[in-house]
Amino acid sequence: MTEKALRLGTRRSKLAMAQSGQVADAVSQVTGRPVELVEITTYGDTSREHLAQIGGTGVFVAALRDALLQGEVDFAVHSLKDLPTAQHEGLLVAAVPEREDPRDVVVARDARKLTDLPRGARIGTGAPRRMAQLNAYARTHGMEFETVPIRGNVDTRIGYVRSGELDAVVLAAAGLNRVGRIDEVTDFLSVDTVLPAPGQGALAIECAADNASLIAALAELDDPFTRAAVTAERSLLAALEAGCSAPVGALADLLADGQIVKEMRLRGVVGTTDGSTLVQLSTTGPVPETHEAALALGRELATEMLAQGAAGLMGERAQ
Repeated sequence: MTEKALRLGTRRSKLAMAQSGQVADAVSQVTGRPVELVEITTYGDTSREHLAQIGGTGVFVAALRDALLQGEVDFAVHSLKDLPTAQHEGLLVAAVPEREDPRDVVVARDARKLTDLPRGARIGTGAPRRMAQLNAYARTHGMEFETVPIRGNVDTRIGYVRSGELDAVVLAAAGLNRVGRIDEVTDFLSVDTVLPAPGQGALAIECAADNASLIAALAELDDPFTRAAVTAERSLLAALEAGCSAPVGALADLLADGQIVKEMRLRGVVGTTDGSTLVQLSTTGPVPETHEAALALGRELATEMLAQGAAGLMGERAQ
């Protein structure tokens, strides 16, 4: 008798289906059980409003979590940057697989790089974080951009460039990698230019907190370095009391001495969307050995950023 298939809850977008398909294959290998994808439509997928107006990226997660709690699916795959920082009662992130490229990328007309864009170029992005950093970059490099708020899937966003409506759009490298369109990128943005969203490029595999056998199986897909890094980044976001739609960038990376990883550096940025004011700081410490140590790294940097005025740059504080 073949074992019952595990049900993986996923959003219906091409990107979500691609990343869920990759996770399904990996879960099938570690459990020896077939995995079927269960498509779930979330409010974030159907609403045409801007993300900041409909409650930030948590709107993509709620329907998947409801399906998990009601037992309609066994586990779900989220883009980690969409996951609210607060732990959800009854659910557990059982695995954070190895992270994809965390950088942001430009897809521009005429294969241009960011520095080649014409004066007054219109750049599309849905993220206040990207707007703040792109506008700050333009100010310090004597360039002029107009950042235009956009929504939609990868096809829609790149379509604005192909149709000539926009000169460029900024997207996450990881998403384009996962849908096989990385060759359309015209520029990879250095993290010194634009820090990614906390958790960008990483996935979270979530299941019911009481499903011990599934938790044990999924744990095999966990990458401890990725988990430590994204835990520190999300701790920074939470300590700034900022939601997923706030203009906060963060990246924790490992500093190696030859082959030996010695330290973790956490960088954070928060700014006004016009780029006129940025608070950008970093801290370096031993690689966190525990969840608590990773949380502490994020909180420590957030405290320093708040002391330098970060709170006033985020618009409405989350209540």
